[in-house]
Amino acid sequence: MRNELVIDGLVITTDNSAAIGEKPHDIVHVPDEVAAKFAARVALAEQWAAGGEAIAILLHNFSGDLQWPRYVSGITQLFSGLDMPVPPVSGSTESNIETLQSALSVTIIGRKLRALADPHELAWFIYGEPLAGEEVINQPERIADLQIVKNALDRDQIERIWPVGSGGIEQEAEKLFGRRMPLAQEIDLTTSGGPATCLLIGVRIGKVPEAKRLFGRHFRPLTQ
Repeated sequence: MRNELVIDGLVITTDNSAAIGEKPHDIVHVPDEVAAKFAARVALAEQWAAGGEAIAILLHNFSGDLQWPRYVSGITQLFSGLDMPVPPVSGSTESNIETLQSALSVTIIGRKLRALADPHELAWFIYGEPLAGEEVINQPERIADLQIVKNALDRDQIERIWPVGSGGIEQEAEKLFGRRMPLAQEIDLTTSGGPATCLLIGVRIGKVPEAKRLFGRHFRPLTQ
């Protein structure tokens, strides 16, 4: 288990975004659509990590009425770009008090569809680079491509994924395996993975050559 909540076959995942958007006091200035798209990206990646498929979305908007359609547009862009149906979106907006910085949360409710292989039975790789803040906007070529990941999951070319969050690769590997692991040299262990720009990918041993060809140069071993 990573951060998901599983209840009666439903998988619930969520991600937050703060001080990222179009307000003057935001720390990272990007279109509101981009902020929502990346928040939804994390929640969706965590669905896949838990073996879930998205069926509904709750949007918690602390930025104001003007931002709601922009946030919904960003969520729609994510799913449309992955050739996935956009789940129904509902939620709430803080419209009583005007906030100085942007803030939102995207919660995805999914249906558990896939059983998860024991992580110790798989070969694990890092896909993408851990990026955060302005790096996410300025270095898109280093971000894990969710379209490739989705296709690989759908075709059983890979078994599992595990998003890298703010604690970095080392912390996520310890969560995944339940203990500290001897990680490959020259790995950036502690840098934040931001909005799931970096993923851990679990592959059956016999499918490793195929996975290396599929994911390309930003795909490297996790462990020694």
